[in-house]
Amino acid sequence: MATIDQQFVEYIVKTLVNNPDKVSVERKIDEKGVLLSLTVDPEDVGRVIGKRGVTAQSIRMLLRALGTKQDARYNLKIVNTDEDGESSHESHRDEKRQNQHEEEKEVEAVEVEDVEEDGGSDEEYDDESETSELAEKTRAELADLDDLDI
Repeated sequence: MATIDQQFVEYIVKTLVNNPDKVSVERKIDEKGVLLSLTVDPEDVGRVIGKRGVTAQSIRMLLRALGTKQDARYNLKIVNTDEDGESSHESHRDEKRQNQHEEEKEVEAVEVEDVEEDGGSDEEYDDESETSELAEKTRAELADLDDLDI
């Protein structure tokens, strides 16, 4: 039988996702409090997390409010599973890092090629002078703001 906290999280998440039948909440109690592990369909993970994690933070905040009423400390862990049912949170994160690292290498290679082709053109110096002009202008505006008595 599911406890009130599990039912609470399930109810909220099932209203957000496209596949409510694949929502499950596991409950574990440890020294830090109650850990609720939420598993959803891989398609729905983004919906549960939300942009910049706002939806997940909102669910956690509601759980904290429930915890205040229940005299318990709740933590919510969103478990990302792939189609095989295996947890892919760590491997997915590692893949993203690897792809990002490869993209950075490609960008560095392109930048080196551009410099070699240009023969070290003066375009770089133009960008630096524009940047320093902007920095000077910003410093002047900040100095003006410092002079204001507020």
